[in-house]
Amino acid sequence: MSRRLEILRASLTKKEALFSQKLSAHMETVKAANGQPLNDKRNGAATLEKWDRQNDALRALDESVAKTLRAIEREEAKIAMVQAVALPGPIKSLIDSGVLTQWRKHPRFFFVTGVDKARIELIDNGQIGHRYLSSITTKEQYAIFRDTFNTLKAQLSDQQEG
Repeated sequence: MSRRLEILRASLTKKEALFSQKLSAHMETVKAANGQPLNDKRNGAATLEKWDRQNDALRALDESVAKTLRAIEREEAKIAMVQAVALPGPIKSLIDSGVLTQWRKHPRFFFVTGVDKARIELIDNGQIGHRYLSSITTKEQYAIFRDTFNTLKAQLSDQQEG
């Protein structure tokens, strides 16, 4: 489970707890009216306004819960899309070790940890290519990217030959 999905689920739990708390508080204030008509009481209008404010708060919380549920569904769909892409073993091992990060928007692209902008692309024939290599500004980042790319390319070519 991704970190974002964990955060969304925790947020949903908090929002649902707050919703039930506010709902029970609203029910208690309604019970306090004790079934008496409010139009002839001294604070009847104030009580009705208070109920309206509580209803508005409940409605907003309900919309927030629905929004969080939609975000969880979107996140689960993104995770499923990423997992649907078949990856070669060397790429999977580098992702698991934290050297590569898979781009969720385009699951066939990978970022090298510690390198800005440049990315590795998995081509349909099982080979890899690079993009935005000229965007690397420092020699340290270039060395990291070069070593990772060349090692991965050699591993993939060995895997295809053997």
